[in-house]
Amino acid sequence: MHSSELSKIRFATTKFREGYSMPAVDDFIIEISKSLQQWESGRPGQLTAEAVIAARFASTKFAQGYDQNGVDNFLDEASATLAAHEAGKRP
Repeated sequence: MHSSELSKIRFATTKFREGYSMPAVDDFIIEISKSLQQWESGRPGQLTAEAVIAARFASTKFAQGYDQNGVDNFLDEASATLAAHEAGKRP
């Protein structure tokens, strides 16, 4: 995963079943992007793989939100990418 790819990320939405708060997820993706940009420029990123794994978002129900499985899958991939950077490997 490269920071330039994150602006293209789109999640399915849900309205009548639980989802994740869209603004909270969008804000967190910006933080992931900033950390990836730091790693890609040769500096350690501020957000760790562990922080991505630990991230929690407010749930929505009867309001539009992001599909939880799609967001969780993305977070797994982002965490793996950050972990590779932290270990000194090129993802």
